Amino acid sequence: MEDAYITACLVVALVSLLIVIAGRRRWGARGDGLRMAPGPWQLPVIGSLHHLLLAGQLPHRAMSDLARRHGPAMMLQLGQVPTLVVSSREGAREVLKNHDTMFATRPLSTTMRVLSYGGQDIVFAPYGEYWRQLRKIAVSELFTARRVLSFRAIREEEVATALRAVGEAAAAARPVEMRAVLSTLVTDSTARAVIGDRCKERDAFLRELDRIVQLASGFNLADMWPSSRLAAWLSGAEECRHTLYTMLDGIVEEHLQRMDGGGDHAEDLLDVLLKIQKEGGLKFPIHMDAVKAIILDVFSAGSETTTTTIEWAISELINNPMAMQKATTEVRQAFQASGTVAEHALSELPYLRFVIRETLRLHPPLPLLFRECQEPCQVQGYDVQQGTQVLVNAWALGRDERYWPDAPEEFRPERFEEEAAKADFGGGDFAFLPFGLAGVELPLASMLFHFDWKPPG
Repeated sequence: MEDAYITACLVVALVSLLIVIAGRRRWGARGDGLRMAPGPWQLPVIGSLHHLLLAGQLPHRAMSDLARRHGPAMMLQLGQVPTLVVSSREGAREVLKNHDTMFATRPLSTTMRVLSYGGQDIVFAPYGEYWRQLRKIAVSELFTARRVLSFRAIREEEVATALRAVGEAAAAARPVEMRAVLSTLVTDSTARAVIGDRCKERDAFLRELDRIVQLASGFNLADMWPSSRLAAWLSGAEECRHTLYTMLDGIVEEHLQRMDGGGDHAEDLLDVLLKIQKEGGLKFPIHMDAVKAIILDVFSAGSETTTTTIEWAISELINNPMAMQKATTEVRQAFQASGTVAEHALSELPYLRFVIRETLRLHPPLPLLFRECQEPCQVQGYDVQQGTQVLVNAWALGRDERYWPDAPEEFRPERFEEEAAKADFGGGDFAFLPFGLAGVELPLASMLFHFDWKPPG
């Protein structure tokens, strides 16, 4: 009887403790009155990581499933990093618009601190005067409408080269490895605009860019345990930076020698940056490390996002014959007389733009948008502490039936024919494409104009 009483007391005490812990986690873990977002149970050291690892899915998919159980604003502990995951349009609006200055800074993880030389680039520069200076240079000097338009001939030439590669494979009845074709197309187009010529070590450069994409995902040991020097060493970020920046050193030196020698030559983006650096007069001088970090921004952002978007668009069209027929018919009717796709007339292809928007809805190049809270605030009624990493799950937003009630998992470009859908969708902002929407539209339209596509086998 006494043993049963003791057991009952222990059970009551344990249940009470669990209730208190759960309540403190929900309403403020330190009893300081903060109302914290709910989240799944945690383990020592790894925090919430087991929920992502055991799911056997990509992080954005696993987070979407967890959000269905714990809510559209959910706290995770990713190793040592407290993380708020936002999976609703209302929450995303608070983070990206209502409190945009509080969340303007992207987390400068251990990996990106190495690759960006401590946040000297455009993407990872902390919000402030230096950030504003870099943004102004990007908008008023690097990516003006006139300058982007001046690269039209480059884009058209590189698309023609890609078409020849696809045509040769088709003539030999060989399957086309579209990832390789598109990566070469986008990298060569970017290189000619940025450094004035194709990259001499393109294959090695592409391999390192792929490594950057993997390292920058935010889900490697160094970024989840930033205090661990061993994890930082194992990440390989230092080696990756050394390889890439060694390649860029030679390119920069060639440009400096050419500038000192005078003479006329077409001005590329690296020329613009070096001229700005040489002239000085900036509140925050741009050092050579910053120049290389900015150039790397353009390569890594433009190459991966553009390639991925075109690849997914072709894949979805192949798997949806009706959409493929509509897109192909539109392109061929528009350019039948000229026999080739002209960039200046791409605005006459509304359905193609719907295809791209629908592709971005289902397959955003950046499925998780990383931000960092710069001062205490509230999101969705929950307190967010300074230094908290915030992830907006763009992938989940694009597939949420609350916003896309008409079969959100299906590829239906027609949904964007409605003005309301076009207005509500954030995919219309192509800021992640350094050279604008034409970098996606021109290759995609050209592929549809010149070839009939079907799955292999």
